[in-house]
Amino acid sequence: MKVLANDGISASGIAKLEAAGIEIHTEFIPQDQLISKINEIGYVGILVRSATKVRQDIIDACPDLKFIGRGGVGMDNIDVQYGRDKGLDVFNTPAASSQSVAELVMAHLYSLARNTFDSNREMPAKGASEFKVLKKKYAKGSELRGKTLGIIGFGRIGKSTATYALGAGMKVLAHDRGSSDGAVQWNIEGAGVVNVNVPMVSFEEIISTSDFISIHVPKQENGSAVITKNEISQMKDGVCLINAARGGVINEHDLIEALNTGKVKFAALDVFENEPTPREDLLKHEKLASTPHVGAATSEAQDRIGVELADQILSILQPA
Repeated sequence: MKVLANDGISASGIAKLEAAGIEIHTEFIPQDQLISKINEIGYVGILVRSATKVRQDIIDACPDLKFIGRGGVGMDNIDVQYGRDKGLDVFNTPAASSQSVAELVMAHLYSLARNTFDSNREMPAKGASEFKVLKKKYAKGSELRGKTLGIIGFGRIGKSTATYALGAGMKVLAHDRGSSDGAVQWNIEGAGVVNVNVPMVSFEEIISTSDFISIHVPKQENGSAVITKNEISQMKDGVCLINAARGGVINEHDLIEALNTGKVKFAALDVFENEPTPREDLLKHEKLASTPHVGAATSEAQDRIGVELADQILSILQPA
């Protein structure tokens, strides 16, 4: 049996599948050639990350497919329910990358608090000639300890982010439209598991009281933004926003406007509306820290994702 991992899979995942006699192909096939190649080679399954889309046309035109797997959390690049209605197994790896995304959020939080994202741009160009000027410019950072982090969306990633923020001494509040469970297990090296209960509050309280806001929600079904000019107007002056979830959950036009006025002091984005060609005026904004959608891109996370994908494939193709 042959499986296409069109956006790649870790070596550990490949090894596990090959040991079970499953042939895994990792050579990328362009979107417009997928249907012909899947049928020509006879793939029984396709694995994707965020680059490849598996829509109704592929599902309808490739009757030998048995499953669609997504390495990661979000599944908005797959017609999930349609595939399941057609009898395919459609699955993802929601737990494997939670810690990696949470650590990137924390990296951005520290970077915004101390303005290192901008200092790192300015020092190579001006550090040798304007050292004292830059020292004065970046001498008004803030500590995370004692600040309030509001987390919108309190699933695995949101909860993992909460543990890191609590470790930094932050006050953490959370809101989740589908859950009121604020229970978090915090595994502290050398001390064991500590159970923490994060206060679950209203969306309005999150946006009006938080010093930093981190968003962890899926792409909305109607494509609307969760944070727009209206929500920003209710935030504290000088709030900092972080989005490592999905492009478009913060309205980028409204964000730029708020950065220009100072209502939003800084923002950090790992995801963008028009990936892989995000708007340049946003990327070049002096108050924006940015990364190219790498939240789950650690070697540890990719290893866990590959193994989890392999386990799920084996359960489908070689059930006990």
